[in-house]
Amino acid sequence: MARKPTPAGTPPTSGVAHLVDLVRHVIPPLHPGGVPFVAAPLAVAALGRRRKWVRRAGLASAAATATFFRHPHRVPPNRVGVVVAPADGEVALVDTAPPPAELGLGPEPRPRVSIFLSVLDVHVQRSPVGGTVRKIVHTAGRFLSADLADASEVNERNSMLLETRDGCEVAVVQIAGLLARRIVCDAQIGDTLPIGDTYGLIRFGSRVDTYFPPGTTLLVERGQRTIGAETVIAQLPTSPVS
Repeated sequence: MARKPTPAGTPPTSGVAHLVDLVRHVIPPLHPGGVPFVAAPLAVAALGRRRKWVRRAGLASAAATATFFRHPHRVPPNRVGVVVAPADGEVALVDTAPPPAELGLGPEPRPRVSIFLSVLDVHVQRSPVGGTVRKIVHTAGRFLSADLADASEVNERNSMLLETRDGCEVAVVQIAGLLARRIVCDAQIGDTLPIGDTYGLIRFGSRVDTYFPPGTTLLVERGQRTIGAETVIAQLPTSPVS
């Protein structure tokens, strides 16, 4: 995130205020879903302050957990018709596949991009397009490694269907992985999400699939790294193809 220049005539900040300002721009904030997980080891560190090893272990665990739940600010592009990555990670699949049956989009294969999130990646999910939430369906399932192709069909998942102002339907699917045991989706049916807006979270290793309407041009390749809300992964068709 680029820092905003100080307006002319603004008095200089004090040393402490300047340091706080630097920290805010360098260290990303914590997603609310991670607060309980960070608070627990901090409590252990506080209770065990007389034992150095307990205190150090608690602080280290809190720092590692805070890193996992980081929620950095992102600036999505404003070009018409683009689709941004819904998550940070590595592109695992660029192909065509039938969308999740629960969304009612039919059995015909659609362009798809799958992004695998390791435990080191930012784990919040962001809306790949600006649009209205038409459907949200949670499906129970298994917890296979999220980088396997079968994970799209058999793993626990949360499927969301978005409709853009131009009538394009884009589906984004949160898929639990080998270590993931909780999928969080804060969006609700009827919500209007801006492109790049944070809507969910998957705890620990996971995967996010995006399905596009026919005629979409995919702009990423397998193995490519993505930055959620900023990497352009596709260009939607000018007119939706039925």
